[in-house]
Amino acid sequence: MKKIIVVIMILISQVTLAITGNEILNKVDELGSLDRDTTAKVKLTIKEKGQGIKVEELLYYRKDSADSFLIVFTAPSNERGNGYLKNGDNIWLYKKNTRTFQFVNSNEVIGSSRATAEDFEEKKLADMYNVVKDKSGKEIIEEVKLGNKNCYKIEVKAKNNKVKNPKRIYWIDKESFLPLQVENYSLSGKLTETIQFGSYKKIENSYISTKLLITDEFDNENKTLVEISNISTEKIPDKIFTKAYLENLNK
Repeated sequence: MKKIIVVIMILISQVTLAITGNEILNKVDELGSLDRDTTAKVKLTIKEKGQGIKVEELLYYRKDSADSFLIVFTAPSNERGNGYLKNGDNIWLYKKNTRTFQFVNSNEVIGSSRATAEDFEEKKLADMYNVVKDKSGKEIIEEVKLGNKNCYKIEVKAKNNKVKNPKRIYWIDKESFLPLQVENYSLSGKLTETIQFGSYKKIENSYISTKLLITDEFDNENKTLVEISNISTEKIPDKIFTKAYLENLNK
């Protein structure tokens, strides 16, 4: 009888672990994909060692159907009117003082924070990363606890050298399939930053992280808290995602 119970428990365990790493990534992508336009307010609380705390505020417009976003700073006063515009593969930084646009890549930091342009655009994990496999070719998927949450812990490596983080380790909630924490690593394998996702807001069938903490692992006194509020899914006019619109804001 005991042997039968052991066999049953092994079979149950195998069934629960039947999910693949690619299925997990696709599920995370599905939940993070926004079918509707999105507008929100973003507050960045930045703590830098020896420099105290700085707060930056911005308006954020996102249209995934056109692969576009617009970020406009509203505070502090010396940043007000500056912004970032993305259309397709192109991202520009706009400086109000010189009224110029400069090409930047998705690794560009936003203002004085540790958040980057990549953090504000739609990215498909399954397109960018492969789940690490063991010597037998089996994907390594661990079931672990993070606080009181049951998680899938998976390590992924970039499919090409165009991504900001060549290696990441994710803790993904087993029940909701929402990321709870991610560690980012350099090409040499050095841990560079940790991102903790504090809360999410459901927008129809999708989810937006409304609070996340980014910690610099080279000096963990350097942190950026990102808080997102006043989320709207009203349709955004196409003219918002143009250089002319950004320039006209400063006239």
